[in-house]
Amino acid sequence: MATMFNNTKYVVGMSLRNELRGPKQNVSLWYRYMQLGAEAVHAANPNVLVILSGLDFDNTLSFLFKEKVRLSFSGKLVYEQHWYGFSDGGNWETQNQNDVCGMVVDFIWAKGLFLLQHGWPLFFSEFGFDMSGTHIGDNRYLTCFLSVAAEMDLDWAIWALQGSYYIREGILAYDESYGLLTWDWCTARNPSFIKRINSLQSAFQGPGLPNTQQPYYIIFHPQSGLCVLARSSKLLELGPCDESNAWNYTSAYELVVKSTGQCLQAQSVGKNAKLGTDCSKPSSKWHLISDSKMHVSAELAKNGTRVCLEASPDGAIRTNQCKCLSVDPTCDPESQWFKVILSSRDIPGGDSILQLPSLGPWPPTSLSS
Repeated sequence: MATMFNNTKYVVGMSLRNELRGPKQNVSLWYRYMQLGAEAVHAANPNVLVILSGLDFDNTLSFLFKEKVRLSFSGKLVYEQHWYGFSDGGNWETQNQNDVCGMVVDFIWAKGLFLLQHGWPLFFSEFGFDMSGTHIGDNRYLTCFLSVAAEMDLDWAIWALQGSYYIREGILAYDESYGLLTWDWCTARNPSFIKRINSLQSAFQGPGLPNTQQPYYIIFHPQSGLCVLARSSKLLELGPCDESNAWNYTSAYELVVKSTGQCLQAQSVGKNAKLGTDCSKPSSKWHLISDSKMHVSAELAKNGTRVCLEASPDGAIRTNQCKCLSVDPTCDPESQWFKVILSSRDIPGGDSILQLPSLGPWPPTSLSS
Protein backbone atom coordinates (compact mmCIF):
# COMPACT_ATOMS: atom_id res chain seq x y z
CA MET A 1 0.00 0.00 0.00
CA ALA A 2 2.80 2.42 0.87
CA THR A 3 4.50 1.65 -2.44
CA MET A 4 1.26 1.95 -4.40
CA PHE A 5 0.64 5.50 -3.20
CA ASN A 6 4.21 6.74 -3.36
CA ASN A 7 4.24 10.23 -4.91
CA THR A 8 0.44 10.50 -4.61
CA LYS A 9 0.13 13.89 -2.94
CA TYR A 10 -3.43 13.37 -1.68
CA VAL A 11 -2.36 10.42 0.48
CA VAL A 12 -0.68 12.17 3.40
CA GLY A 13 -0.52 9.44 6.05
CA MET A 14 -0.84 5.72 6.68
CA SER A 15 -2.06 4.04 9.85
CA LEU A 16 -0.41 0.71 10.61
CA ARG A 17 -3.26 -1.07 12.40
CA ASN A 18 -6.81 -0.29 13.49
CA GLU A 19 -8.00 -1.15 17.01
CA LEU A 20 -5.63 -3.79 18.28
CA ARG A 21 -7.49 -6.14 20.62
CA GLY A 22 -7.66 -9.65 22.01
CA PRO A 23 -5.71 -11.80 24.48
CA LYS A 24 -2.44 -11.69 22.51
CA GLN A 25 -2.05 -7.91 22.56
CA ASN A 26 0.73 -6.68 24.82
CA VAL A 27 3.15 -3.79 25.11
CA SER A 28 6.33 -5.64 24.12
CA LEU A 29 4.78 -6.94 20.90
CA TRP A 30 3.38 -3.47 20.20
CA TYR A 31 6.85 -1.91 20.29
CA ARG A 32 8.38 -4.69 18.20
CA TYR A 33 5.89 -4.73 15.36
CA MET A 34 4.86 -1.09 15.32
CA GLN A 35 8.49 -0.05 14.99
CA LEU A 36 9.10 -2.63 12.25
CA GLY A 37 5.95 -1.55 10.42
CA ALA A 38 6.80 2.13 10.70
CA GLU A 39 10.25 1.55 9.24
CA ALA A 40 8.77 -0.51 6.39
CA VAL A 41 6.26 2.19 5.47
CA HIS A 42 8.93 4.88 5.63
CA ALA A 43 11.29 2.89 3.42
CA ALA A 44 8.58 2.34 0.81
CA ASN A 45 7.16 5.86 0.97
CA PRO A 46 9.26 8.52 2.73
CA ASN A 47 6.67 11.23 2.01
CA VAL A 48 3.75 10.02 4.15
CA LEU A 49 3.10 10.47 7.83
CA VAL A 50 3.28 7.23 9.79
CA ILE A 51 0.33 6.82 12.18
CA LEU A 52 0.49 4.50 15.20
CA SER A 53 -2.60 3.33 17.09
CA GLY A 54 -2.79 2.03 20.64
CA LEU A 55 -3.90 -1.10 22.45
CA ASP A 56 -7.36 -2.04 23.74
CA PHE A 57 -9.35 -0.94 20.66
CA ASP A 58 -7.02 2.07 20.33
CA ASN A 59 -8.09 3.38 23.71
CA THR A 60 -4.67 3.50 25.33
CA LEU A 61 -1.17 4.70 24.53
CA SER A 62 -0.29 5.15 28.20
CA PHE A 63 2.81 2.93 27.92
CA LEU A 64 4.49 5.66 25.85
CA PHE A 65 4.82 7.71 29.03
CA LYS A 66 7.67 5.42 30.12
CA GLU A 67 9.27 4.43 26.82
CA LYS A 68 9.39 6.29 23.52
CA VAL A 69 9.19 4.72 20.09
CA ARG A 70 12.65 4.43 18.54
CA LEU A 71 12.85 4.96 14.79
CA SER A 72 15.49 5.90 12.23
CA PHE A 73 13.41 8.86 10.99
CA SER A 74 11.82 11.85 12.68
CA GLY A 75 9.31 14.61 12.01
CA LYS A 76 6.57 12.40 10.55
CA LEU A 77 5.29 10.19 13.38
CA VAL A 78 1.66 10.68 14.49
CA TYR A 79 -0.42 8.87 17.13
CA GLU A 80 -4.13 8.17 16.99
CA GLN A 81 -6.68 7.48 19.71
CA HIS A 82 -10.36 6.49 19.78
CA TRP A 83 -13.03 7.67 22.22
CA TYR A 84 -16.67 6.61 22.35
CA GLY A 85 -19.28 6.92 25.06
CA PHE A 86 -19.58 3.14 25.34
CA SER A 87 -15.85 3.00 26.15
CA ASP A 88 -16.56 4.62 29.51
CA GLY A 89 -18.30 1.70 31.22
CA GLY A 90 -21.88 2.98 31.17
CA ASN A 91 -21.12 5.78 33.64
CA TRP A 92 -22.73 8.45 31.47
CA GLU A 93 -26.18 7.00 32.08
CA THR A 94 -25.90 6.23 35.79
CA GLN A 95 -23.81 9.02 37.33
CA ASN A 96 -23.74 12.81 37.52
CA GLN A 97 -22.67 14.31 34.20
CA ASN A 98 -20.15 16.72 35.73
CA ASP A 99 -18.56 13.97 37.78
CA VAL A 100 -18.31 11.62 34.82
CA CYS A 101 -16.95 14.21 32.40
CA GLY A 102 -14.20 15.21 34.83
CA MET A 103 -13.34 11.59 35.60
CA VAL A 104 -13.36 10.41 31.99
CA VAL A 105 -11.28 13.33 30.72
CA ASP A 106 -8.66 12.46 33.34
CA PHE A 107 -8.67 8.86 32.05
CA ILE A 108 -8.43 9.96 28.42
CA TRP A 109 -5.57 12.28 29.31
CA ALA A 110 -3.67 9.48 31.04
CA LYS A 111 -4.33 7.08 28.16
CA GLY A 112 -3.11 9.33 25.36
CA LEU A 113 -3.82 13.05 25.51
CA PHE A 114 -0.67 13.54 27.60
CA LEU A 115 1.31 13.07 24.37
CA LEU A 116 0.26 16.54 23.22
CA GLN A 117 1.79 18.04 26.35
CA HIS A 118 5.09 16.41 25.40
CA GLY A 119 4.99 17.74 21.85
CA TRP A 120 3.90 14.54 20.08
CA PRO A 121 1.18 14.83 17.40
CA LEU A 122 -2.05 13.04 18.35
CA PHE A 123 -5.50 13.06 16.79
CA PHE A 124 -8.77 11.31 17.54
CA SER A 125 -9.19 9.16 14.46
CA GLU A 126 -12.58 7.93 15.69
CA PHE A 127 -15.33 9.39 17.80
CA GLY A 128 -19.05 9.00 17.32
CA PHE A 129 -22.48 8.65 18.86
CA ASP A 130 -26.00 7.43 18.15
CA MET A 131 -27.19 10.09 15.70
CA SER A 132 -30.84 9.46 16.53
CA GLY A 133 -30.33 11.61 19.63
CA THR A 134 -32.26 9.16 21.80
CA HIS A 135 -29.31 7.59 23.64
CA ILE A 136 -28.83 9.51 26.90
CA GLY A 137 -25.31 8.26 27.53
CA ASP A 138 -24.12 9.14 24.03
CA ASN A 139 -25.67 12.60 24.19
CA ARG A 140 -23.89 13.36 27.46
CA TYR A 141 -20.58 11.96 26.24
CA LEU A 142 -20.75 14.02 23.05
CA THR A 143 -20.94 17.37 24.84
CA CYS A 144 -17.96 16.44 27.00
CA PHE A 145 -16.00 15.32 23.93
CA LEU A 146 -16.73 18.56 22.05
CA SER A 147 -15.52 20.60 25.02
CA VAL A 148 -12.21 18.71 25.05
CA ALA A 149 -11.84 18.94 21.26
CA ALA A 150 -12.32 22.71 21.42
CA GLU A 151 -10.05 23.28 24.41
CA MET A 152 -7.22 21.12 23.04
CA ASP A 153 -7.79 22.25 19.43
CA LEU A 154 -7.85 18.57 18.46
CA ASP A 155 -7.89 17.10 15.00
CA TRP A 156 -10.54 14.41 14.70
CA ALA A 157 -12.46 12.11 12.40
CA ILE A 158 -16.00 10.94 13.05
CA TRP A 159 -17.35 7.41 12.73
CA ALA A 160 -19.10 7.18 10.41
CA LEU A 161 -20.19 8.70 7.10
CA GLN A 162 -22.25 5.80 5.75
CA GLY A 163 -25.94 5.61 6.51
CA SER A 164 -26.27 1.89 5.84
CA TYR A 165 -24.50 -1.24 4.56
CA TYR A 166 -25.22 -3.69 1.76
CA ILE A 167 -25.04 -6.36 4.43
CA ARG A 168 -23.80 -6.42 8.01
CA GLU A 169 -24.23 -9.00 10.76
CA GLY A 170 -26.23 -11.03 8.25
CA ILE A 171 -28.77 -8.23 7.73
CA LEU A 172 -29.38 -6.71 4.30
CA ALA A 173 -29.42 -2.89 4.12
CA TYR A 174 -28.32 -2.68 7.76
CA ASP A 175 -28.93 0.81 9.21
CA GLU A 176 -25.87 2.57 10.71
CA SER A 177 -27.20 4.57 13.65
CA TYR A 178 -23.82 6.31 14.04
CA GLY A 179 -23.84 7.40 10.38
CA LEU A 180 -23.80 11.07 9.42
CA LEU A 181 -26.08 10.19 6.51
CA THR A 182 -29.56 8.71 6.65
CA TRP A 183 -30.28 5.11 5.68
CA ASP A 184 -30.73 6.09 2.01
CA TRP A 185 -27.55 8.25 2.05
CA CYS A 186 -29.56 11.28 0.87
CA THR A 187 -29.62 13.70 3.82
CA ALA A 188 -27.97 14.35 7.18
CA ARG A 189 -29.26 12.03 9.87
CA ASN A 190 -28.82 14.70 12.56
CA PRO A 191 -28.73 18.21 10.99
CA SER A 192 -28.32 19.92 14.38
CA PHE A 193 -25.06 18.03 14.94
CA ILE A 194 -23.68 19.31 11.64
CA LYS A 195 -24.26 22.87 12.86
CA ARG A 196 -22.84 22.01 16.26
CA ILE A 197 -19.44 20.88 14.96
CA ASN A 198 -19.08 23.75 12.51
CA SER A 199 -16.79 25.73 14.83
CA LEU A 200 -14.54 22.71 15.34
CA GLN A 201 -13.92 22.18 11.63
CA SER A 202 -11.33 24.97 11.64
CA ALA A 203 -8.36 25.30 13.94
CA PHE A 204 -8.63 27.61 16.94
CA GLN A 205 -4.88 27.85 17.52
CA GLY A 206 -3.21 26.63 14.35
CA PRO A 207 -1.33 25.70 12.30
CA GLY A 208 -2.30 27.82 9.32
CA LEU A 209 -3.40 30.87 11.31
CA PRO A 210 -1.71 34.29 11.07
CA ASN A 211 1.46 34.34 13.14
CA THR A 212 0.94 38.01 13.99
CA GLN A 213 -2.31 37.34 15.88
CA GLN A 214 -1.74 37.32 19.63
CA PRO A 215 -3.66 34.48 21.31
CA TYR A 216 -6.83 35.52 23.10
CA TYR A 217 -9.68 33.73 24.84
CA ILE A 218 -13.13 32.84 23.61
CA ILE A 219 -16.02 31.44 25.64
CA PHE A 220 -17.23 28.26 23.94
CA HIS A 221 -20.61 26.64 24.65
CA PRO A 222 -20.32 22.93 23.72
CA GLN A 223 -24.05 22.21 23.88
CA SER A 224 -24.64 24.53 20.93
CA GLY A 225 -21.19 24.73 19.34
CA LEU A 226 -21.44 28.53 19.57
CA CYS A 227 -19.50 31.18 21.47
CA VAL A 228 -20.40 34.10 23.73
CA LEU A 229 -20.65 37.37 21.77
CA ALA A 230 -20.82 40.78 23.42
CA ARG A 231 -23.11 42.74 21.10
CA SER A 232 -23.19 45.64 23.56
CA SER A 233 -22.59 46.20 27.27
CA LYS A 234 -26.11 44.95 28.00
CA LEU A 235 -26.49 42.28 25.33
CA LEU A 236 -24.46 39.08 25.45
CA GLU A 237 -25.63 36.13 23.41
CA LEU A 238 -24.50 32.98 21.65
CA GLY A 239 -23.26 33.30 18.10
CA PRO A 240 -20.74 31.90 15.61
CA CYS A 241 -17.28 31.52 17.10
CA ASP A 242 -15.80 33.26 14.05
CA GLU A 243 -17.58 36.41 15.28
CA SER A 244 -16.43 36.07 18.89
CA ASN A 245 -14.92 38.94 20.81
CA ALA A 246 -11.33 38.59 21.91
CA TRP A 247 -11.44 38.07 25.67
CA ASN A 248 -8.71 38.16 28.28
CA TYR A 249 -9.01 35.81 31.26
CA THR A 250 -6.86 37.45 33.92
CA SER A 251 -5.02 36.02 36.90
CA ALA A 252 -7.65 37.81 39.02
CA TYR A 253 -10.35 35.67 37.32
CA GLU A 254 -11.80 38.56 35.31
CA LEU A 255 -13.19 38.01 31.82
CA VAL A 256 -12.37 41.22 29.95
CA VAL A 257 -13.21 42.23 26.37
CA LYS A 258 -9.79 43.22 25.06
CA SER A 259 -11.05 45.90 22.68
CA THR A 260 -13.00 47.86 25.33
CA GLY A 261 -11.51 46.86 28.70
CA GLN A 262 -15.00 46.06 30.00
CA CYS A 263 -15.39 42.97 32.15
CA LEU A 264 -18.16 40.39 32.41
CA GLN A 265 -20.45 40.97 35.39
CA ALA A 266 -23.25 39.06 37.07
CA GLN A 267 -26.31 41.10 38.08
CA SER A 268 -28.65 38.74 39.90
CA VAL A 269 -30.29 35.33 39.68
CA GLY A 270 -32.13 34.95 36.38
CA LYS A 271 -30.89 38.27 34.96
CA ASN A 272 -28.81 38.75 31.83
CA ALA A 273 -25.07 39.08 32.32
CA LYS A 274 -23.58 42.43 31.33
CA LEU A 275 -20.30 44.26 30.77
CA GLY A 276 -19.00 46.96 33.10
CA THR A 277 -15.90 48.88 34.07
CA ASP A 278 -15.72 48.07 37.80
CA CYS A 279 -13.99 44.69 37.83
CA SER A 280 -13.08 44.64 41.52
CA LYS A 281 -16.31 43.13 42.89
CA PRO A 282 -16.93 39.39 43.43
CA SER A 283 -19.60 39.54 40.71
CA SER A 284 -16.77 40.06 38.19
CA LYS A 285 -14.56 37.20 39.43
CA TRP A 286 -15.31 34.11 37.37
CA HIS A 287 -14.10 30.74 38.65
CA LEU A 288 -14.30 27.40 36.84
CA ILE A 289 -16.04 25.02 39.22
CA SER A 290 -17.39 21.43 39.33
CA ASP A 291 -15.39 18.39 38.24
CA SER A 292 -16.00 19.22 34.59
CA LYS A 293 -14.45 22.70 35.07
CA MET A 294 -17.19 24.02 32.80
CA HIS A 295 -19.37 25.93 35.26
CA VAL A 296 -18.23 29.56 35.00
CA SER A 297 -19.22 30.98 38.37
CA ALA A 298 -19.20 34.27 40.29
CA GLU A 299 -20.66 35.58 43.57
CA LEU A 300 -23.34 38.26 43.60
CA ALA A 301 -22.14 41.46 45.25
CA LYS A 302 -25.31 41.97 47.33
CA ASN A 303 -25.70 38.65 49.13
CA GLY A 304 -22.81 36.40 48.11
CA THR A 305 -25.04 33.95 46.24
CA ARG A 306 -22.98 31.90 43.80
CA VAL A 307 -24.35 31.97 40.26
CA CYS A 308 -23.22 30.43 36.99
CA LEU A 309 -23.31 31.60 33.40
CA GLU A 310 -26.20 30.05 31.52
CA ALA A 311 -27.39 30.06 27.92
CA SER A 312 -31.14 30.62 27.77
CA PRO A 313 -33.24 28.89 25.09
CA ASP A 314 -33.14 32.06 22.96
CA GLY A 315 -29.34 32.24 23.20
CA ALA A 316 -29.13 35.13 25.68
CA ILE A 317 -26.39 34.82 28.30
CA ARG A 318 -27.71 35.15 31.84
CA THR A 319 -26.70 34.04 35.31
CA ASN A 320 -28.61 31.56 37.39
CA GLN A 321 -28.12 29.35 40.41
CA CYS A 322 -25.49 26.75 39.59
CA LYS A 323 -27.10 23.40 38.88
CA CYS A 324 -26.11 19.74 38.67
CA LEU A 325 -22.68 20.34 40.21
CA SER A 326 -22.46 16.83 41.62
CA VAL A 327 -24.23 13.64 42.74
CA ASP A 328 -27.59 13.90 40.90
CA PRO A 329 -27.46 11.57 37.85
CA THR A 330 -30.70 12.89 36.32
CA CYS A 331 -29.82 16.59 36.19
CA ASP A 332 -28.73 18.17 32.88
CA PRO A 333 -26.02 20.85 33.33
CA GLU A 334 -25.27 21.52 29.66
CA SER A 335 -26.92 24.95 29.39
CA GLN A 336 -24.37 26.05 32.04
CA TRP A 337 -21.36 24.38 30.45
CA PHE A 338 -18.80 26.76 28.94
CA LYS A 339 -15.13 26.40 28.05
CA VAL A 340 -12.77 29.38 28.22
CA ILE A 341 -10.29 28.45 25.50
CA LEU A 342 -7.39 30.02 23.64
CA SER A 343 -7.76 31.08 20.02
CA SER A 344 -5.53 32.68 17.40
CA ARG A 345 -8.19 33.07 14.73
CA ASP A 346 -8.44 36.39 12.96
CA ILE A 347 -10.51 38.81 15.06
CA PRO A 348 -13.72 39.97 13.32
CA GLY A 349 -13.24 43.39 11.79
CA GLY A 350 -9.47 42.98 11.71
CA ASP A 351 -7.24 42.75 8.68
CA SER A 352 -7.71 39.89 6.27
CA ILE A 353 -5.06 37.19 6.16
CA LEU A 354 -4.76 37.77 2.40
CA GLN A 355 -4.14 41.39 1.46
CA LEU A 356 -3.05 43.28 -1.62
CA PRO A 357 -0.28 45.84 -1.10
CA SER A 358 -1.43 49.42 -0.74
CA LEU A 359 -0.40 51.64 -3.66
CA GLY A 360 -2.50 54.68 -2.74
CA PRO A 361 -3.48 57.33 -2.24
CA TRP A 362 -5.01 57.25 -5.69
CA PRO A 363 -5.68 60.50 -7.60
CA PRO A 364 -9.34 61.38 -8.19
CA THR A 365 -10.84 59.72 -11.25
CA SER A 366 -12.50 61.99 -13.79
CA LEU A 367 -15.98 60.80 -14.69
CA SER A 368 -15.60 62.36 -18.15
CA SER A 369 -12.40 60.60 -19.12
